[in-house]
Amino acid sequence: MTGIIMFFAALALLVVGYPVAFTFGSVAMFFGLIAAIVELLPNPSFMSVMEEFFSMFSMMPFRTYSIMTNTILMAIPLFILMGIILQKSQLAERLLESMGILFGKVRGGLAISTVLVGTLLAASTGVVGASVVAMGVISLPVMLKYGYSKKLSTGTICAAGTLGQIIPPSIVLIILGDVFQLPVGDLFKAALFPGLALVGCYVLYILVISMINKDAAPRIVVPEDEKKGMVWRAVLAIVPPLALIVMVLGSIFAGIATPTESASVGAIGAMLLAAAYKKLSWKIVIDSCRETVKITAMVFAILIGATAFSMVFVYTGADLLVEEFMMNLPGEKWGFLILSMLAIMALGFFIDFIEISYIVVPILLPISEAIGINPMWFAILIAMNLQTSFLTPPFGFSLFYLKGVCPPGVRTVDIYKGVMPFIIIQIGVLASLVIFPGLYGF
Repeated sequence: MTGIIMFFAALALLVVGYPVAFTFGSVAMFFGLIAAIVELLPNPSFMSVMEEFFSMFSMMPFRTYSIMTNTILMAIPLFILMGIILQKSQLAERLLESMGILFGKVRGGLAISTVLVGTLLAASTGVVGASVVAMGVISLPVMLKYGYSKKLSTGTICAAGTLGQIIPPSIVLIILGDVFQLPVGDLFKAALFPGLALVGCYVLYILVISMINKDAAPRIVVPEDEKKGMVWRAVLAIVPPLALIVMVLGSIFAGIATPTESASVGAIGAMLLAAAYKKLSWKIVIDSCRETVKITAMVFAILIGATAFSMVFVYTGADLLVEEFMMNLPGEKWGFLILSMLAIMALGFFIDFIEISYIVVPILLPISEAIGINPMWFAILIAMNLQTSFLTPPFGFSLFYLKGVCPPGVRTVDIYKGVMPFIIIQIGVLASLVIFPGLYGF
């Protein structure tokens, strides 16, 4: 029971806003001490409690060392570096400006181009915050200028920006590969079709809503003489990032390189791409490296804190309580899948995907293995579900990113209303992945 109370205490502190890594570490130590006292009842002495407490954390140095030498996790800083350099080279700006004009003649064309650019950015950078901010700064004013509705504009940008969570190379998939002990390259392959299916559903929704409500997404008329030059600029803007995507993902899918090796190639390729755009400088390299260190340190600090948390959770026997509860659910496999997906989605309203990956998923993993669920399929279900957490109010990070760069006329309620249809689409694709796994190759 101590472990269950510990879980909800950590969740409450996260919702209040305490730093994630320190929350996990401090809660683990506090409840570890309580667990040691409970274990030694009715006659706990100070020395015996301390001995039990230190025995509980005796493996912590070895676990920390294994985290820092994990070759799978080495891909994280490299992909982050690649994404930041591409963001600073104004890749998003070039893509949005050129494709927005090309698709402008189609009703809803600007919104469709935003989704397609979001897909390219997801496959070449994978940095959700950078994608949402870039498209919010560049694409949102253009859509509003041409009469697009605030709800459709903001919803499209938030949804397109979060595609980096499911379309490889994704930090979520790398983390889940480590938690599930699955090859990251295989996870990338498995996630590609569900990710593209989600993109297709986004585009289909935009086309349908544009036909139903013509005022929500009007056409943009571009003179033919101007369009010729724009096509050439669009080609120059699209081909280099596509080449980088083929270089990085192609080498992984073909088995030529591991994800870590491909990530290093991608980081070098991003620098070359920035140099080709004449944006590479020592300042960009140094700033990118500094931001990479900050983000990577945050991820690994959370992982170390989560490791301490899980050690105490297992020590108290709370994992066995959860397993017993899940195994006795009606419907067995389907009952477990439905409840676990609902739990992850509900937690996504309040906490980040990293905390869910390192705290909740390790609790569910042994149960899924006992039931006989395909681990690759289960990992992709979780990744798709975690993507939804970026859009769900009130704490969806994409909503905050976009609100920070919105024009004054766009209210928070406009963003909340705008993302609702895309959340429903994501849930629909997730449901189809649960009910018809064969459609996605599982």
